[in-house]
Amino acid sequence: MGIDRAVLFRLATSERFERAVRTLPGGEAGTWRAARRYVAGRTRDEALATTAEVLHRGHGASVDLFGELVRTPEVGDRVVDDYRRLAAALPPPPSDTWLSVDLTHLALDVDPVGTADRLAAIAAALPAERRVQVGAEDAGRTDAVLGCVLAVADRGLAGRLGATVQANLERSPGDVDALAGTGVHVRLVKGAYLDPTGTHPHGEPTDVAYLHLAARLARSGVPWSAATHDRRLQEALLLQHGPVPVEQLLGVRPAVLDELARRGIPTRVYVPYGPDWFRYWMRRVAESRGA
Repeated sequence: MGIDRAVLFRLATSERFERAVRTLPGGEAGTWRAARRYVAGRTRDEALATTAEVLHRGHGASVDLFGELVRTPEVGDRVVDDYRRLAAALPPPPSDTWLSVDLTHLALDVDPVGTADRLAAIAAALPAERRVQVGAEDAGRTDAVLGCVLAVADRGLAGRLGATVQANLERSPGDVDALAGTGVHVRLVKGAYLDPTGTHPHGEPTDVAYLHLAARLARSGVPWSAATHDRRLQEALLLQHGPVPVEQLLGVRPAVLDELARRGIPTRVYVPYGPDWFRYWMRRVAESRGA
């Protein structure tokens, strides 16, 4: 019997476990071979090459530099510099290439005011019609993440921002309402973070919540996309709402996304890269156990 999903998610956030695995003889090479299908590479050049392949297949892309839980503003500032260089290196318009970032990578936990400045700097570095999608993090950070996105949107940058709403959080209808009318794009996900309270159970309850949130987004006029690999859910949303953009992760059911693109459905691939790939890969392993 394999390790269950909840245990794998706990391991995915454990620095000690990551160090132990990567220092074992052959551990780094073996886990990298397993992770490679989900990761664009360790470097920006590798990520850009993968992005070019994604665009060639008819999809948009959202490129993310791995990182989270930054503990000093100075490191957060260096991350902004990395994102500025990434923004400058993206394929020129009209290629449909966005960025993605987790706000704890910008030092949200220790410097929330400065994090808003850093997010604004990344958004401002993008050409018009492109966005930086802010990733979902654990439920305890949802207020801080949403507050930061709304604060930056108020600076006139809403058209260059995207937020992520997690269907498994009971609070998410209110978050959709808070984003309505701002011009911020919403990426609707099922939600991978496991919290003891305030969440719908995995499976049917979360799927039902997802459908209700999709309807709420459609009624509100918010620009939104369905970020899910659940084929039945994708088709239900397309039947209900028409050609809603669909987003998937690199390496997960790519043939499905190719088929949707051939049908004229707007599609986007999340393209992550960087040396800090291990915990992201562990989350993908956890999600495969019942995601």
